[in-house]
Amino acid sequence: MTIQTALLQGTRLLEDAQVAVPRLTAEVLLAHAMRRERAYLFAHSEQELREVEWLHYGRYLHERMRGKPTQYITGRVEFYGREFRVTPDVLIPRPETEHVVEVALEVARGAGSILDVGAGSGALAITLERENGVKTCATEISPAAARIALANAQRLQSPVSIVVCDFFSAIAPASIDLIVANPPYVPLAQREGLQREVRDWEPHVALFAGETGFEAYEQIVADAPRVLRPGGWIVMELGFGSLERVATLLAGWQDVRIVPDLAGIPRVIAAVVPVKHQPLKH
Repeated sequence: MTIQTALLQGTRLLEDAQVAVPRLTAEVLLAHAMRRERAYLFAHSEQELREVEWLHYGRYLHERMRGKPTQYITGRVEFYGREFRVTPDVLIPRPETEHVVEVALEVARGAGSILDVGAGSGALAITLERENGVKTCATEISPAAARIALANAQRLQSPVSIVVCDFFSAIAPASIDLIVANPPYVPLAQREGLQREVRDWEPHVALFAGETGFEAYEQIVADAPRVLRPGGWIVMELGFGSLERVATLLAGWQDVRIVPDLAGIPRVIAAVVPVKHQPLKH
């Protein structure tokens, strides 16, 4: 079977299974099966597949038709121009989260330390450290996810520290200049309404905050003043429809900023810690 025929058959199977962008998905999966870049497929469309390549390709197609995200099949995803390894132990980094990076880089000028709460794959922490060279650490409640983040940091030559703990529990008072977070914000009641790729494959601890969807925001905003230095910032990704409630949580904080994504949807909220909540120094 040639590359061209394999792509046609794979695209048809994915279309019948109602998989989004079937042609692109077929190309990505075939390139992964052949251990080649996608461009190779176009330049060698008449090349015959080896048996092992066809077997891998068939397995990848079957997994994708069952709902497994392409990123978990290939084990990789691009974020802010870098390739990160991902497994079902970590949330797949989304392009929307790159807005958090952009806002953080803007407000972090002069920062001496950055903390990413809920590291997942390490995409936020590693990206910020690589972009500005500031001392960066990250917390992660899942040991399995922390291992993925650490592996990504080592592969991308980033000296990010990964701490296994819940939110800020292992972070010293008044030790951080900038906190970033893409917290879980899906209410449990909305579980069945999620795409099957998300609901059935991505880690629930990174998706669901609790009954309201604001539990993680509440805990982060409540404890952030303890670890932030005077003038420190918090930058968080917003879930759809969460702006009003999160903005209320940040009432009393200073210089609150709301940044929309390319579709005009509020995507990031940032604020400076209120002076009155700064911990006393002894």
